[in-house]
Amino acid sequence: MRLRDSYAPGALWRGARDNLGIGVAVSGYGAVFGVLTAGKGIALADMVAMNLFIFAGAAQFLIVEMWTPTAVVAEIILAALIINLRYLLVGASLRPVFTGRPLHHKALGMHLVADENWAVTMNGVARAGGVNGGAMPGPAHLLGGGLCLAAFWHAASAAGHVAGNFLPAPHVLGLDFAFTAVFLALALGLWKGRGDLLPWIVTGATAWIAAEMLPGKWYVLIAAAAGFAATVIQHALSGGAENGANGEEALSDA
Repeated sequence: MRLRDSYAPGALWRGARDNLGIGVAVSGYGAVFGVLTAGKGIALADMVAMNLFIFAGAAQFLIVEMWTPTAVVAEIILAALIINLRYLLVGASLRPVFTGRPLHHKALGMHLVADENWAVTMNGVARAGGVNGGAMPGPAHLLGGGLCLAAFWHAASAAGHVAGNFLPAPHVLGLDFAFTAVFLALALGLWKGRGDLLPWIVTGATAWIAAEMLPGKWYVLIAAAAGFAATVIQHALSGGAENGANGEEALSDA
């Protein structure tokens, strides 16, 4: 299959058009990101390189937040990887979009996947499988949305970086809270119901205790591991209880 077959210009444009509104919103915190990087003394060229090679807003905010002259690079890399682990699930959910495409087509489409264009494309997948049907969005729709978001993100972060050189320190303007705000927004989007309560409590409590007891940003890694363990244990216990209930029901039916 040719690359053009997966990424037709018309489909790329439709993906970009469907993400225009979200792109405007992305530019808002892109500008904040630029101001924060300038406040940290990160050069414009370095910020642009980060945008090109990482293109993951939450991870980039985390990297900038953790960056200090004495920062341990291994801590930053591990924390960014943990933040981006959710893309394993994102990639798996996009299987219908990439069905029948070779690996290099998938790699091209996945590099510019963000939470926003993923959600727009998955909405199209849901409509295609609904009662009224509809065309299944392909890789071009996903990539077009990613290109749209990337354009807004690059332009806004560059403008923010330039403006940041003439603005007071980020904490004076309250912009240092942007990092926390981004993750609060992500957390609210990930909340699925009461079943998430225990892992969230475990994660929050572990982060607080570890931050008080350990130097650096190790609390991020430790809290993530604790939250993951709590989720696995809770899932195993609920699965066992459900299987037990099903077994009792089967015996009573017999």
